[in-house]
Amino acid sequence: MESHVDVLIVGAGPAGVMCANALAAAGIHVKIVDQRPSKVSTGQADGIQPRTIEVLQSYGLAERLLKEGCQMHMCAFYNPDRDGILARTGRAPDITAPTARYPFEVLLNQGAVESIFVDSMAKHGLTVDRPIVPASIELSNDSGQLADPFSYPVKVTLDHLDTPGKQEIVHARYVIGCDGAHSWVRRTLNITMDGEQTDYIWGVVDIIADTDFPDVRNRSAIHSTSGSCMIIPREGDKVRFYIQLSDSDVLDPVTGRVDKNRMSPEKLLEVARKILHPYKVDEPKTYDWWTIYIIGQRVASRFSVNERIFIAGDACHTHSPKAGQGMNASMNDTHNLAWKLVQVIRGRADISLLKTYELERRKYAQDLIDFDREFSTLFSGKPRTAENDDGVSHEQFLRAFQTGGGFTSGVGVHYMPSAITNEIHQQCAPHLIIGERMPPQIFIRAADARPYDIQDMLPSDTRFKLLFFVGYLTEERVKELNALSEAMSDPSCFLQKYGYPSKGVAQNMFDIITIMSGDKEDVEFTRVPALLRPHWSKVLLDDTDVTGSLGGGAYKRFGIDPMNMSLVIIRPDGYVGMIAPTSALDDVNSYFAAFTIAREVAA
Repeated sequence: MESHVDVLIVGAGPAGVMCANALAAAGIHVKIVDQRPSKVSTGQADGIQPRTIEVLQSYGLAERLLKEGCQMHMCAFYNPDRDGILARTGRAPDITAPTARYPFEVLLNQGAVESIFVDSMAKHGLTVDRPIVPASIELSNDSGQLADPFSYPVKVTLDHLDTPGKQEIVHARYVIGCDGAHSWVRRTLNITMDGEQTDYIWGVVDIIADTDFPDVRNRSAIHSTSGSCMIIPREGDKVRFYIQLSDSDVLDPVTGRVDKNRMSPEKLLEVARKILHPYKVDEPKTYDWWTIYIIGQRVASRFSVNERIFIAGDACHTHSPKAGQGMNASMNDTHNLAWKLVQVIRGRADISLLKTYELERRKYAQDLIDFDREFSTLFSGKPRTAENDDGVSHEQFLRAFQTGGGFTSGVGVHYMPSAITNEIHQQCAPHLIIGERMPPQIFIRAADARPYDIQDMLPSDTRFKLLFFVGYLTEERVKELNALSEAMSDPSCFLQKYGYPSKGVAQNMFDIITIMSGDKEDVEFTRVPALLRPHWSKVLLDDTDVTGSLGGGAYKRFGIDPMNMSLVIIRPDGYVGMIAPTSALDDVNSYFAAFTIAREVAA
């Protein structure tokens, strides 16, 4: 059997299914394979951070996540009191990032999260092929073939595990290895993992807990004289315990390696009981899931080979689960990559666009490891007590927890300048940061005064969103808008040059949204020229809704002057790519020229 596909994805964990769903929705020919005969049903990763909920919302998938998951709003901290007895030293919001649209984490097991994507993929006619593993991968070294985005330079041989001896050959334009921390794709390409293994050994166990511990439904960070533990509430009545273990609990005295057979869920809970003393945890009826691990903090030396084979998720970064980042970092990797692949495969963007994947996500992974190193050290450290003055104080831990809030929540992710992130006119909107995601902000639709969060008008549909902040519709401004509309209708303008129309499943390149200042009582949106109001729903007003409780204040919040006209370009992944005054259309032309292929317009 031989076949040709646009993209072959190896591994159907969170990174793989996020990618497959995004590509399938865009009409790309995808094949996704996984070695497991069926998806995971329990355990594994479980925390979904605020930014990731926003991303799922942009694919229309957050509603199910919010319905099925458990929400975690508070965090409690426990430390030894003066007599060495465990006591609560405080509670704080679990999410401290002020712009989080969803100011909480959602807890849902990995299998259920994967199902959300798998069911969405099915609507686009895509299923995971299992149980299948890659046996060999070959990348052409013909420079002409590698430079041609429409060639199939990668040849992968796949083994069907349920039929011994059955193989198939797939010729792919691009391959993405989402095959986990022990990635076959990464090892076969000789990509190294740089970093180190720590000495911290942790156990995880999921149970329905019968306990008198008062914060069992909050995230609880516990430092006691017997060790450290973190409690995470889960969907239903389940609770997860992360438990610090000592070498003697799990190391084989002869080999010095971790031996899972020396541990059991019952023993793990016994260690947790010592840490939680004087609180009690009764023996549960069943143990839902358990495992042990050593924290390794490593980043792959590169995330791609010739921009043809990529690795994503745990295949390119590993870290401790305590900051709740694993599944989030993985899904955001492929959320970043998918739209870039789509534009290149459609022939609308230059293959060089794919270089920004490693540029943006490897830097993020390194920052994540640095944060995780500090957080894990504090978490695994001994608490400060009368006898141990060098221990970790509650204040120190809380400070790290809160400083890292923007980072762990995902809302503080900042992409550095590149072809798709241009900071030249940041002063047009000093508080709307180029390289960060467009924050939530409620506007009202000018046509019917219905409040809308701007994020809900920025779906992940591969289009660039052009937000025109046009200020007040004075007579003078309407004249300026007509002149702008005329300038943007010129064949040399980016809107015409790169404004690919929709074709089949492929969306058009640009979506225009105009945002006015003014009063809902007397504004007339029909005065906006047709080019800047492609549909009645695309003209917004920076005013409150009819109750006066939602919306308003956006110009002021972002630092945009309503006396001028500004354009904010939102990338297809929801990040601010560029801001410019409408008088600087040449700079906008240069922005798109850096990575977009001009369309051939019939004369």
